[in-house]
Amino acid sequence: MADAVAADDALAGPPSPPSPALPPPFQPPSPDTPMPDATPSAAETPNLPDTPASASADPETPFSDAALADASDADASGVAAPADDDGITNPLGGAMKHMALAPPPPPSKKSKKKNSNSVWTRPTSRKGKKKAKQPANSLAGSSSGANGRLPKPSSGEDELILTPAPRFAAELNDDAHDLPVLLSRVFKSDKVEVSDDRLTAGSSKGYRMVRATRGVATGAWYFEVKVLHLGSSGHTRLGWATNNADIHAPVGYDVFGFGYRDMDGSKVHKAWRAKYADQGYGEGDVLGFYIHLPDGELYEPKQPFLVHYKGLPFRAEAPKAAEQKTLDPVPGSEICYFKNGVCQGTAFVDIPGGRYYPAASMYTLPDQPNCEVRFNFGPNFELFPEDFGGRSVPQPMSDVPYRSYQLANEVPAENGSAEKTI
Repeated sequence: MADAVAADDALAGPPSPPSPALPPPFQPPSPDTPMPDATPSAAETPNLPDTPASASADPETPFSDAALADASDADASGVAAPADDDGITNPLGGAMKHMALAPPPPPSKKSKKKNSNSVWTRPTSRKGKKKAKQPANSLAGSSSGANGRLPKPSSGEDELILTPAPRFAAELNDDAHDLPVLLSRVFKSDKVEVSDDRLTAGSSKGYRMVRATRGVATGAWYFEVKVLHLGSSGHTRLGWATNNADIHAPVGYDVFGFGYRDMDGSKVHKAWRAKYADQGYGEGDVLGFYIHLPDGELYEPKQPFLVHYKGLPFRAEAPKAAEQKTLDPVPGSEICYFKNGVCQGTAFVDIPGGRYYPAASMYTLPDQPNCEVRFNFGPNFELFPEDFGGRSVPQPMSDVPYRSYQLANEVPAENGSAEKTI
């Protein structure tokens, strides 16, 4: 009978709540609240490396999210997944918070698109294939056209090679029919100062060169130079040089110059000093410069004429002359120097063919006055030698005739060549 009464009591009312002395891990919802579908509580959440529990134990875990470990994380079952959640679904249902995603695999290299808009990846961009440089001597070797190459000048039936000429040399040529032989203001270094009468030159910026306006290629010729000022640190190298000599270097620096040195009277050619005179020269000395080129016109390179193309001057030369680097020597040619009318001996023999100009180079320290020399091209020399030792008596450089360059302007032609117009 007692068992029946107990059964009736169990069916009559709801079960009593648990004792407060033994609280459950989480407060159960009321009977009216529907239970979520198998959503685990925070106590049942596994201790993954990026959970708040592990963050408190190891705050330096790379994937820890300790900033989110607060009271709101105590019950993950009652919090809906935010919009920016990791998107990982709990196998038991619902969204899990703080779950670390595996790092995505590196993107595979995509092939470059042929029609890409990137200027750096297009085959025809700057970083594409480089165009082969054309040799300097081949500028005129091909006809002009769509390639934009220089026109091929023509002089009769011969083809000529275009090489860049010194800029403005043709326009600023400071020689003329009505002028005597003077020092050039064009063919000189910008560090060399020339006097108003164009006969005195000085420099204080290292060895620099200045040459005369006219040169000689055949016969025997002579000029004088008087040393006006050397100072305690001044030096000079004087002599002959062709128009190919480097004006930013002293006379005798290269194969195109033959110099006479003041310090010990040595001779200089191709930057090599050699024993020559017994002693040097100094302030107040008058130096004479003698050159003899018998039949030198046969060994002088053919004079190139200047062609203007797109506002710039070019030298037009025959291919053989352009390719020849070393000129043939003139048999029987000779250079010798004089000091105060006395010959110092033969300095150079069998010199290469060419047109030789009187030249001077000066040097002194920057804080010293300019080292200065004065030219005398004749015919009234101060100390003209009385005896040339059996050599041909020279002519003064003042007798050298004016010699102009042929100047050809760019003229369109049907065959794409520039015709020479004088």
